[in-house]
Amino acid sequence: MDGNFSGTKIITGNGNKKLAEDIAAYLELPLCNADVLHFSDGEIGLNINESVRGSDVFVIQPTSAPCNDNLMELLILIDALKRASAGRITAVMPYFGYARQDRKAKSHDPITAKLVANLITTAGADRILTMDLHSNQIQGFFDIPLDHLTGGSIIARYFAAEDLDNLTVVAPDAGSVKRTRKLARALGVPFAIIDKERPKPNEAEIMGVIGDVEGKNCIMIDDMIDTAGTITAGANAIMELGAASVRAGCTHGVFSGPAMDRIEKSALEEIVTLDTIEIPESKKIDKLKILSSADVFGRAIDYIHLGRPLSRLFTGNYS
Repeated sequence: MDGNFSGTKIITGNGNKKLAEDIAAYLELPLCNADVLHFSDGEIGLNINESVRGSDVFVIQPTSAPCNDNLMELLILIDALKRASAGRITAVMPYFGYARQDRKAKSHDPITAKLVANLITTAGADRILTMDLHSNQIQGFFDIPLDHLTGGSIIARYFAAEDLDNLTVVAPDAGSVKRTRKLARALGVPFAIIDKERPKPNEAEIMGVIGDVEGKNCIMIDDMIDTAGTITAGANAIMELGAASVRAGCTHGVFSGPAMDRIEKSALEEIVTLDTIEIPESKKIDKLKILSSADVFGRAIDYIHLGRPLSRLFTGNYS
């Protein structure tokens, strides 16, 4: 154990308590005794009921929906820990909200991902631990160390265990090609690319498929699935081109708006997501499979605390 800190402490807000509990269980640590409160006027309060002085504290809080409440909880937790003399504060953000607002797509657009990075740093975080940012450039938005985990190896192990024959991995758009290539290499299979045009936000139009999908069992892979318009349109298009079956995998199951209805009605046989975002019972349909990321985050927290390089966590094409 690093002698600069009195020990490791795990604390969480309301963003994803189940994942925080699973990470704490992996590390064989109790969750820090703290209460995050919401007052009747909407303000957020916090009581930390134990000493954190000198401790190496990891705040587990994705900024998924309700994203603004979860972001404020994260900022308030960090501020409280700083004022309570924590030795080091790591913001563990399994899902980084506002990641899609990472550049100016048109005049006068905000770059909200950078604003969020500034807020977290100003609140007092010493480092960030996150998984599969929507855009890698967001790593450069922070002026503090950031460790970037990948969920691809978890998804690869799951599909490898399914032992599907005649398999092809399909990128739902050009932006997912690198991720798709890694999964295809891990599984030792070819990949294809869907040519997609997005006329407006949350809408996609499929133009064609580059590669062979006829007679194939296809897996579509992306970092996140939000309204599921892209993934379901792609799945339906692949089946129309003669695919034998189509499944999908993602790290972050946002599943907002009409997502679950679209998935239910689509050609998708199965959709796999990690538990970086807590999914309510109402959205846990039969086609959905949720995989745990707790072990990966738990090992990363252990490595950070001990000062070991996180590169040892990754093998093969996911290093």
